[in-house]
Amino acid sequence: MNPQVSNKTAVIHHDLHLHYSLSGIGEITLLFVHGAFLDETIWNAQVDYFSSSYQVVTLDLAAHGKSGNNRSTWTIEQFGQDVITLLKVLQLKNVILIGHSMGADAILEAAVRYPQSIIGFIAVDTFKNAGTPLPEEFQQQVQQIEEQLKRDFANTSENYARTGLLSPSTPKAITERIVKAYRTAYEPMAIELARETSYYYERERELLQQLPFKIYLIQVNNRPTNTEALDQYAAKSYELMEMKGTSHFPMIENPREMNELLGTAITQITKSKNNNEMLQFIEQEE
Repeated sequence: MNPQVSNKTAVIHHDLHLHYSLSGIGEITLLFVHGAFLDETIWNAQVDYFSSSYQVVTLDLAAHGKSGNNRSTWTIEQFGQDVITLLKVLQLKNVILIGHSMGADAILEAAVRYPQSIIGFIAVDTFKNAGTPLPEEFQQQVQQIEEQLKRDFANTSENYARTGLLSPSTPKAITERIVKAYRTAYEPMAIELARETSYYYERERELLQQLPFKIYLIQVNNRPTNTEALDQYAAKSYELMEMKGTSHFPMIENPREMNELLGTAITQITKSKNNNEMLQFIEQEE
C-alpha cells in the first residue's frame, strides 16, 4: 500500500497507522520526534512556543501514543522510516529534525537516507557516548535484562526509568509521568528495542560519519558527554549546548531553557541556510 493522508492527522504506511500533529505556519518546518516509550505530547511546551513562527510537526512513532502497533519486528531503522514516510507524505520542505534519545537515532536514519527535505539536525540528551559500545559489564547484563523484561515487564521497565533516566531530585510529577509511560509501553516493541539499542552503536557510528549536517546537541548536564567520540564520528562537526537538569527529559523539566537553546540552534541553522542560498545565487550570476 502506498502512503496516504488520512484525516489530516495520520498517515498509513504498509497498513500501519502513524499519528502526527501539525500546527503553525512558516517557511521552516520543525519536526519533533520523541524517545522510546513516550509520545508526541512530550513536546507540548515546544509546540506552544515555536508554532507562532514555524510550522511544527510532532509524530508518534509506531507503537507509541496514538500510532498503530501492527508490525512483526521493531528496529530503529523502521522508526527512521516512519519519519521518512511523514516527510514524503506531507511533502515537507526546509525541515529541521529534532529528536530526543532514541528519537535522535530515528532522525539520524532519516537524515542520512532522505536528506533532500532537511536543512538542520538537533539532538536532545543523546549521543553521550556516540558510536561507542556499552562497557563489557553492561553487555553481559543485556540478556539478563531481557529475561527480566519478559518475566515482569512493568516493574523492570519502571526500575530502569527510575535508576537510569530519572533521579531522586526529579520533580514528582515528571517522575510519575515517565514511570507510567515505561510501565505501560507496548511490550513486544519495548523488549526488542531494549535488545537492539544495546548493539546499535555500530550503525550509529556509521550513520554519524555519513550525516551531511552539523549536529546541534542539547545535553542535560547531569551526566558528561564523551566529546572524543563526537570529535571522531560527527562528520560535519557538532555544537554542544548544555543545560541544567536532573533527568533525561529537559523538554518537560526545564522547558524555558530548552526552548531558548532550541531557538539558538534553529536561528543558526536558518542563517546557514540563507548564507548558502546567497552563495549559490552569486555563483549562478557569475
